[in-house]
Amino acid sequence: MRITAEHVRSLLDSGLPEAALALQEGEVLLLSGADLDSPRYAGALVVASAAGLRGQLGDRTPSERELEELAAGLEAGVTNLGG
Repeated sequence: MRITAEHVRSLLDSGLPEAALALQEGEVLLLSGADLDSPRYAGALVVASAAGLRGQLGDRTPSERELEELAAGLEAGVTNLGG
C-alpha cells in the first residue's frame, strides 16, 4: 500500500487523540494513541503523527500539492526502511 495525499489529509483532519499514520502488514492505518498501545496493533510502524505534521505546517491549511509532497516524503522514508 502506498501513502497518498488522502492519507495525509485524513491524518490532519482526524479528531482522534494522538492521531498517527501507521503501517501494519502492508496496510496504511489511521490510529489513535490508544490504538497504538493495544495488542492488536503491536508491531505497527508509526510513519507520522498529526502533531508532528502540524508542527511542520504551522497554522496554515496545506494545499493539495503540499499534501502530495508530504505523502511522497513519508513514502520515501518507508521505502528507505525497506517497508
